[in-house]
Amino acid sequence: MTARRRLPNRRQAETFELEAGGLRYVCTIGRFADGALAEIFITNGKAGSDSDIAARDSAVVASIALQFGVPLDVLRHALMRDAQGRPSGPLGAALDLLATAEATTA
Repeated sequence: MTARRRLPNRRQAETFELEAGGLRYVCTIGRFADGALAEIFITNGKAGSDSDIAARDSAVVASIALQFGVPLDVLRHALMRDAQGRPSGPLGAALDLLATAEATTA
């Protein structure tokens, strides 16, 4: 099994907002020293609601997967999508935005 990559105790963070399922979310990401995505946090304005808890939990699981070396595209393609191929939830929307941003800077 692949070892978990640890993040430094202090690291830069990037924050952005998105909408999914008619709800607004705030996402914060952290990266490894090499620039690879390492963690993601997702919250919405309805703290403690089912949608907030699901978003937070999915972000924790995604962060652990990233730290164990799961590629961003593997996570993206494993998540639910609608009939047009758009992400159904906030994690998918956030990962799609990050993948698009990475593709334009590459």
